[in-house]
Amino acid sequence: MDDFEDTREIHIQEPTEREDRPEITELSQRGYHCLKEKKYEEALNFFHKILQIEPENNYALVGLGDATRKQGKYEEAIRYYETCLTYHPQNSYALFGLADCYKAIRNFGKAIELWIQYLQHDAKNVTVLTRIADAYRKVKNLQKSKEMYEQVLVIEKDNPYALIGLGHLYFDFKEYDKALHYWERMIQAHPDSIDIRLLTSIGNCFRKLKAYRRGIEYFTRALEKEKDNFYALFGLADCYRGLNQHEQSLLYWNKILANDPNNKVILTRAGDSYRAMGKLEEAEELYRKALNIEYDAYAVLGLALIAKEQGRYQEALSSLEEFHKTDPKNARLYVEIADCYLRMGNTKKALEVVSSAIKSGIHTPHLTELYEKLHREVKEP
Repeated sequence: MDDFEDTREIHIQEPTEREDRPEITELSQRGYHCLKEKKYEEALNFFHKILQIEPENNYALVGLGDATRKQGKYEEAIRYYETCLTYHPQNSYALFGLADCYKAIRNFGKAIELWIQYLQHDAKNVTVLTRIADAYRKVKNLQKSKEMYEQVLVIEKDNPYALIGLGHLYFDFKEYDKALHYWERMIQAHPDSIDIRLLTSIGNCFRKLKAYRRGIEYFTRALEKEKDNFYALFGLADCYRGLNQHEQSLLYWNKILANDPNNKVILTRAGDSYRAMGKLEEAEELYRKALNIEYDAYAVLGLALIAKEQGRYQEALSSLEEFHKTDPKNARLYVEIADCYLRMGNTKKALEVVSSAIKSGIHTPHLTELYEKLHREVKEP
């Protein structure tokens, strides 16, 4: 799922008239005009000319930082901003740009430190407050992130970045009902600002809550905006899979494969749909195609289940043992191994398999029910 962040810039600093150095004023104005026009190399040229005249000029140093940051040259931008702050420690534009650079190189701790320093100049700047909240979210600090977003909502009741950020924060911590609360509030407060990421995120919440029909509603709305959006297609396929509507699920897996034919995860999911529909040859073909790309444990599992359905129990057991190395805590694995032994007429061995899973701490209602059933069968004469 795409991330959400407040990516707005602090309003660009406008050069002021200087009676003593009119040539610097003109170069600054031309440089910042180029910045606004995204003509970064031209902007850099003007700002360097200023430094030749006045090496400590704050407009030029911040301008150089902004231009190189926009070009993705973060280390270079950091040097310009830090040089500016050496001469002008209170320059808020340099602080903001420097913090954004550290965020871009994923040094969120340093970015937070600088944004907090910025708040000394402008304590209620919602752009900076949401930046800090986003950064705390990235470092998984639920409480601090929540506090900053809520501070924004006190200043600006339905700030879209705070509502979206809070939803994303709770989604990250698997609190899907709370995530829905904020994202649905966003839709109510800003109906004209609903983008595809918000729709797929709400769809994902419903999918995680197994409310598949509600998920389908939002993923469908997302597809109306962008017919080949991966997240919407994946969400729809997975929701129909959850509803056991495998033909519909396969329709959307295949739409993804039309754009990305070598996606091994989707190949395996499509194979699962074919297998659930009883089309074992088609399923096997996709599982093997996935394995030819790269090892995939679920493709191995799919092949094992096909072998079991076709009565090739030893082959199935070999594949299931291979899957066990990858995911030894998977409860379904033990159910399938036990089923193989049952089909081979070895109830005692099936019970041993299920019993060992339970003893190792793997508990599901299905596994417990199967254990009790097998235990009764073994005890009965």
